[in-house]
Amino acid sequence: MSDSELVEVVCSGSKDSFAEIISRYQNKLLRYATYIVGDEDNGADIVQDSFIKTYINLNSFDKNKKFSSWIYRIVHNEAINFLNKNKRQRPMNPEIEYDSGVNLEETYIKNEIISHAHNCLEEMPMLYKIPLSLFYLGEKSYEEISDILRIPVATVGTRISRAKVIMKKICQKNIK
Repeated sequence: MSDSELVEVVCSGSKDSFAEIISRYQNKLLRYATYIVGDEDNGADIVQDSFIKTYINLNSFDKNKKFSSWIYRIVHNEAINFLNKNKRQRPMNPEIEYDSGVNLEETYIKNEIISHAHNCLEEMPMLYKIPLSLFYLGEKSYEEISDILRIPVATVGTRISRAKVIMKKICQKNIK
């Protein structure tokens, strides 16, 4: 069943079908919200609030548009609102836990690379960080990013291109 069909089923009174929307989007939206706010717990709260808003406003969804872009936009707005309310708070880094039998050196190197990339991403201006995260981490097309951020597709391309250059400079600066 497509997203549009599922939305129609939920709108026609099958409230239990909303669980399918949650299962389809929860992990993707959590990853996106976490990248914006820098903390998984706050990201989870944002996604939960977003699902509530989605359910309440589902009847106002424009069926001519893509549902995924609409729900990402709700999460985006919630995350930006959260950042605006909590400007002074810095998220804590979670402790790394290792499973037994794992090559610790390889895991450590991989986690260091991921951590370095996240640190570089954190230094990037929000203007470029969000489209880059949506494209690479959210695996969204330029058109979907355009719908989510409400900017022209050409601007999406420009921001992603500039974000790559900025990311490279930040990462190179941090290595030295």
